[in-house]
Amino acid sequence: MAKLAQTSVKYLIKGFFDAEGAVEKPDVIGALFGQTEGLLGPELDLRELQRTGRIGRIEVNVNTKGGKSSGEIIIPSSLDGTETALIAASLETIDRVGPCNAKIRVDSVEDLRTIKRKYIIDRAKKFLSDLLGQVPDTSIVTEELMQSVRSAEIIEFKGLSAGADVPTADAIIICEGRADVITLLKHGVKNAVAVGGTSVSPEIVQIAKEKEVTVFLDGDRGGDLILKELKQVVDVDFVARAPLGKEVEELTKKEIYKALRERVPIEQAQFMRPMGGPIAVENGQRTERPERRDMADKGPRKDVRDTRDTRVDTRADTRDTRDTRDTRVNKTAWVEQKKPFPVKKTSMSDEDKVFFKEQMNELVGTRAAAIYAGDKQFAGRVPVKELANSIRQVANPSIVLMDSEIDQELVNMCESSGVSVIVGTKINGTLRARTLQFFALESL
Repeated sequence: MAKLAQTSVKYLIKGFFDAEGAVEKPDVIGALFGQTEGLLGPELDLRELQRTGRIGRIEVNVNTKGGKSSGEIIIPSSLDGTETALIAASLETIDRVGPCNAKIRVDSVEDLRTIKRKYIIDRAKKFLSDLLGQVPDTSIVTEELMQSVRSAEIIEFKGLSAGADVPTADAIIICEGRADVITLLKHGVKNAVAVGGTSVSPEIVQIAKEKEVTVFLDGDRGGDLILKELKQVVDVDFVARAPLGKEVEELTKKEIYKALRERVPIEQAQFMRPMGGPIAVENGQRTERPERRDMADKGPRKDVRDTRDTRVDTRADTRDTRDTRDTRVNKTAWVEQKKPFPVKKTSMSDEDKVFFKEQMNELVGTRAAAIYAGDKQFAGRVPVKELANSIRQVANPSIVLMDSEIDQELVNMCESSGVSVIVGTKINGTLRARTLQFFALESL
């Protein structure tokens, strides 16, 4: 008896039988061949089809329980769909298996190619997903390629690490080290040169003579030291700083361009943090206020207090009265300091009204804030959400005009920075401050 090659199977006929007695596998197979013989003609006779290999080996599983038998019938077929369906339907005409009455029902005719197609599609999805995961986005590949090319563009110019455009550019950016230059090159800034430490070399001075100089420093005390050193030997035009606590080489592309956009003239630059005591920035120069240190240098306060007491002793008749009065005044002052200080609603001059109104008309709709230092000297315009960081980089900020509501948090921040006047589109709630004044656009 010929066998059907597994590779040529197209369909599987699956059926079930129930017999009213105990039967075995040969009984079921004999019933299949015997009771369908000649039913569909010689061309579709099961014996002939199996002999020619168009019907494969018939599988029968029999279970006998309680004197009755049941089981599963599986017939592989390489016939076309129509002929296979006819064979499947002919099986349901069988009414006896061996000596017992029986009933056969065909549950399904499965197309093995459909099953294989489903398997192929599922596996193809998995392979494609893995494949796409290995292919980077074009923009990422391009950016990595450009970064590698830009990094390779670092040169040695007069013994210093520099970008390729430093020799020919009209403006240069002075940063602290070689790593900073490489980081800037990766993000497209090709006119940076490294100072190489706090000791400024003569080459830096020579390079900076005929170029516009922007100093791009780390947001730490080291940046303050380098700025102090550079100002003594180089004509610096602008200062840009990394965010507080960050180094230039750690910055992302967005942070680098943001810091360069927010650079300030050297006259308005502030140091990031004090060195050796409180610091004042006046006309771009930092001076130390020798408050407590000077007092300590003059000697213990006891000497001053003793001198005062000796003077008071010469007027013993009034000492008690004066001491009582001073104590009372000090207590009152302490109590007043615990209370919030409302802003004094002073009148605004006509000149100020015109100036503020003109500037606010330009700001409305931009969501920006304009910062003025000193006597209405424009220091820069920044987005409102970046005002807190930007105002710290301006020396002696005095006026803030903004396309936003004025709230208590903004008042506190500006007052701590030394701002004296804020003008916004609206005043949000009841606000209080010690010295700062605030106005809404509608009041101008």
